[in-house]
Amino acid sequence: MTPQVWQTTRFKIDLRQPKVMAIVNLTPDSFSDGGQHTSLSQVLRKAQSLLAQGADILDVGGESTRPGALPVSLADELARVLPFLKEALQWQVPISIDTYKPEVMQAALDLGVDIVNDIWALRQPGALEVVANHARCGVCLMHMHREPLTMQAQPLPGDAVQHVKIFLAEQLARVKESGVQSDRIVIDPGIGFGKSSDQNLSLLSRQHELRSLGQPVLAGWSRKGTLGQLSAIDGLVPEADLRVGASVSAALIAVQQGASVVRVHDVRDTVQALRIWQAVQGKMPSDAHAESI
Repeated sequence: MTPQVWQTTRFKIDLRQPKVMAIVNLTPDSFSDGGQHTSLSQVLRKAQSLLAQGADILDVGGESTRPGALPVSLADELARVLPFLKEALQWQVPISIDTYKPEVMQAALDLGVDIVNDIWALRQPGALEVVANHARCGVCLMHMHREPLTMQAQPLPGDAVQHVKIFLAEQLARVKESGVQSDRIVIDPGIGFGKSSDQNLSLLSRQHELRSLGQPVLAGWSRKGTLGQLSAIDGLVPEADLRVGASVSAALIAVQQGASVVRVHDVRDTVQALRIWQAVQGKMPSDAHAESI
């Protein structure tokens, strides 16, 4: 049975209703909103605004993973994320660190971060050990074909759903064998990470197949290139920040297909859409976003 609660460092997050994970980019080169918030005070205000709009979780990243992105040094990533984390961890809301570097994971967890969100699914040397040695932090394992610098040069061949399912099953087995309990783990099919538009759409329409792995699914469709292509008018592809309607639509479909968490830039619009959907389903959420432990 799929866990109904996501066990994290400080919170048991109730997944009986879909949760909205807000993206907080501390990077100058993110594909969507890099460089918009250049000071710590600005990004803290932005994060507080996202919470006011209804975000359940803040996902903080200090390195861009857009197609073609160059790696960021460990020192630079730590300098970007640690000052923010020290402040945000006082807010008593679930905080996720979006990183694949074990040193960043460890530093963030030492501060009290709740979730490790790893595009490499803990495949970097030392990453699995960091998470396995923690008492109860949550983790998100994502599928990525190749690496950010090269992933779109040669997209994944064949049936993406089957490939992603096999990969995630293998990683789940590896992580669980290390001692990480099932209720700590969420899986992410990695929309846009080395997949064609048709493959991304197949992962959405057949997302329910991933649920057979027995873990909650996180869907990250927000402002992705596939949505831009589908939203084009007269061949003109809208810029990333003009894909709000498409992003909200994809998030809603993902939830209808069984996603427990949606990772988004446009929190207010997504929250409003989900509340309408929940009202129709007779599943209006309670006031509590997460139960402190």
